[in-house]
Amino acid sequence: MAQQTKAGMVKQKVKEWILEGKVLPGNKIYSENELVKMFGVSRHTVRQAVGDLVHEGWLYREQGAGTFVSSRSAQSQAQPENLRKNIGVITTYISDYIFPSIIKGIESYLSAHGYSLTFACTDNDPEKEKQCLEGMLNRQIDGLIVEPTRSGSYNPNLHYYLKMEQYNIPYLMINQYYPQLNPPNIILNDEKGGFIATEHLIKLGHKKVIGLFKSDDTQGLDRMKGFIRAFRENNIPVFPEMIVTFTTENKEASLLNSLKDILMSEENRPSGIVCYNDEIAINVLNLLRELEIRVPGELSIIGYDDSYLTEASEIKLTSVTHPKMDMGIEAAKWIVAAVEKKELESFENRQKVYEPQLVVRSSTSAINKGNDGNKIVI
Repeated sequence: MAQQTKAGMVKQKVKEWILEGKVLPGNKIYSENELVKMFGVSRHTVRQAVGDLVHEGWLYREQGAGTFVSSRSAQSQAQPENLRKNIGVITTYISDYIFPSIIKGIESYLSAHGYSLTFACTDNDPEKEKQCLEGMLNRQIDGLIVEPTRSGSYNPNLHYYLKMEQYNIPYLMINQYYPQLNPPNIILNDEKGGFIATEHLIKLGHKKVIGLFKSDDTQGLDRMKGFIRAFRENNIPVFPEMIVTFTTENKEASLLNSLKDILMSEENRPSGIVCYNDEIAINVLNLLRELEIRVPGELSIIGYDDSYLTEASEIKLTSVTHPKMDMGIEAAKWIVAAVEKKELESFENRQKVYEPQLVVRSSTSAINKGNDGNKIVI
């Protein structure tokens, strides 16, 4: 292993101790001898690694006392002036689906206000989120916009956000947020979105409707909640088999296989489907094409997010709106205001909630009033 690589390993480990809160600002780190034994490297390697960390502002030396962890302000002062106005943006995905529109909104506002951006994505994986957060803190970001990873379950990386609070780095969450932190956030009223989508089908006479929902993020759980509420408020019973859930890993295979079993049963076949998002709805349309089920003649389908996919098929999808680019702009406005310590009037109680609307297209119709001309053919 090259000498520089060994020094880099030591540097990275010491940074992890700092970022994870194992050593706090003002704490003394291990002695040179202890680090040599701990990492099994030479004294020269340890001196090189520690020297780099001192130069970069992570550590400072006191003559005769040892080496200590710097404060956040001291770390920031070690950075060039032109790197200080840097905003980190972490999303679950960058190039897929609605995310380019959100990112475009963020980038357009921040660039216009002289801020540089650092992008990262988690692929909805908590371990990748950890790496993204470490990378952002290493880069000395001044603020962070985050889309939570698997917000429907406990997140193991909360201490990184608490570390940012300790360093006075403002952060904002979009689409959803980790409830344990209750951070400033910009979200869509997803329960209402699930409700209006489902009630639309109910008002068209559909009673046997199934919902397809993602269960490892809060958006999916809230949309499911709205789905159930729509039936209750219309005095229609909800049965367990009317809800099909999936997770990040199994959304393609398991979900479509479960749905195919339901659709091939004449007795249990629904007349309507409410989908977690437009991407899932397109996959469902492909399955319906394979099974030669007419849309909306035999089955009505609704997507969510009103993305470009609603117009991508011969059947134009009815879908629930998502603010997309506007959400990105609002997120950028808030983070700039927070970095510059200004108040933003559009935020009440550190939250902005968008109200969704339903855009009706040709994928839904009143029951028994289908149009053979809309049949999906192979």
